[in-house]
Amino acid sequence: MDLSSLLTPAAVRVVGQMTSKKRLFQELGEIAAQAYGLSAATAIDGLQERESLGPTGVGNGIALPHARLVGLHKITGIFLRLEKPLEYDSVDRQPVDLAFCLLAPKDSGVDHLKALALVSRTMRDAAVCAKLRANTDPAKLYAILTEARTPQAAA
Repeated sequence: MDLSSLLTPAAVRVVGQMTSKKRLFQELGEIAAQAYGLSAATAIDGLQERESLGPTGVGNGIALPHARLVGLHKITGIFLRLEKPLEYDSVDRQPVDLAFCLLAPKDSGVDHLKALALVSRTMRDAAVCAKLRANTDPAKLYAILTEARTPQAAA
């Protein structure tokens, strides 16, 4: 599994100012509908439901919102670079400017966890994050994400 199997270029965007986490989830839902044909409302509800269990802001300006959805057949990703960082209730209390969202089928089990681990490893790479923060072209952001070589977890 690699990020190019989870992410499509149409699901990589640079957005201006987000006023709230709720608005961010609405944006993610709209992109899920446009890029993958999902129900925006289903995606938004799933993200909000998961977030109610605990914040998905993992620190260092990064959020990994994710949800398991009924009716989804494949794990999909959405990446947003926020031009203005958003208060997100992250573990380190720092605002978020990079958000990688994963949407997985309800019954995806271990594949969802593997995808989440892959995204997490990629987003923990300081060099990758520096490149993402230095670019505003969605095509270039997609290339950075899909070309990122992350160390594999021990088997």
